[in-house]
Amino acid sequence: MRDRFLVRLFGVTLAAGLLSVLWRGLPGFPGGFGGEDAAPRLVEARGDLAADEKSTIALFEKARDSVVFITTRAQVMDFWTRNVFSVPRGTGSGFIWDADGHVVTNFHVVEGASEATVKLADGRTFGAALVGASAEHDIAVLRIGVGFKRPPPVPLGSSDDLRVGQKVFAIGNPFGLDWTLTTGIVSALDRTLAGEGGPAIDHLIQTDAAINPGNSGGPLLDSAGRLIGINTAIYSPSGASAGIGFAVPVDTVNRVVPQLIGTGKYVQPGLGIQLDPGLNQRLAELTGIAGVFVLGVPPGSAAEAAGLDGASFTRDGGIVPGDVITAVDGKAVESVEQLLARLDDYRVGDVVRLSVTRGGETREVELALQPGA
Repeated sequence: MRDRFLVRLFGVTLAAGLLSVLWRGLPGFPGGFGGEDAAPRLVEARGDLAADEKSTIALFEKARDSVVFITTRAQVMDFWTRNVFSVPRGTGSGFIWDADGHVVTNFHVVEGASEATVKLADGRTFGAALVGASAEHDIAVLRIGVGFKRPPPVPLGSSDDLRVGQKVFAIGNPFGLDWTLTTGIVSALDRTLAGEGGPAIDHLIQTDAAINPGNSGGPLLDSAGRLIGINTAIYSPSGASAGIGFAVPVDTVNRVVPQLIGTGKYVQPGLGIQLDPGLNQRLAELTGIAGVFVLGVPPGSAAEAAGLDGASFTRDGGIVPGDVITAVDGKAVESVEQLLARLDDYRVGDVVRLSVTRGGETREVELALQPGA
């Protein structure tokens, strides 16, 4: 029995040895599980970066210090104790506007907040004061007290010469992941986006650069590193980037922000006429005239000085249309909303040329814009 055991042991040992030799000799398994070839592999030389990679890196490194991370808090009251607590509300992005410490962001980033904190790229944090806001444009201006080592303002570009297909770069803090860069192109221009419970925002830039929650308020840059818009919203059923994002154009920003800094509010230019969107639509349907019906001209208004006439009312409650505005500087207007959007491209005091129809005849009228209601 002992001999049998020894024979079996010898057989198992011999089989194990043969398997080990075969394993080491199998193609694709050099050295088997041994450590002879476990040294790190040599790194291949990469070569120089591509030209577009170099330009993108340089753009980000130059613009990064001008972008800020905004966190907000809101005050809530405990129903039972009536004590007031400050709780986190949300995060967003923004950018340095000037050397006086003004920071531009979206209105919806700070809406409803009782306090806001601005974090710079170098790690410093500052409490921010609200200077002014325009819900109609989703723009807000904050101010921080930066005494030294002030970050540079974002270089300003223009949006009236943008072309569909040109490259754009978005920097922000999506999902709280600070100072994130995404790239894409201008995918469409002059979009209108309905506000959440507020007015629609006009003239938006559409881009496929990834814009997610937390990117709001951050800068959209062109390939020269100039500001061309403020990232404001995404179109997505899931709430994450679906390849369609929107930015407020910089020409609008450069018109609204100085007013917010100077007066704390934005005053839209107006014609000095009385309007009613619902009645305007009804009159357009009854008369077959596409335009904006002037319902009234207040005394002393810009419209009175330009000679515009309002509608008149008969004794039985009927309306006799007066002047109908059909275009502003050659651009057609067919509704009150469209007229207001056209006027928003100007400043108070600018002179516009109106195409006005009455009694089947059309005339041109020049009018200096006054502060709107």
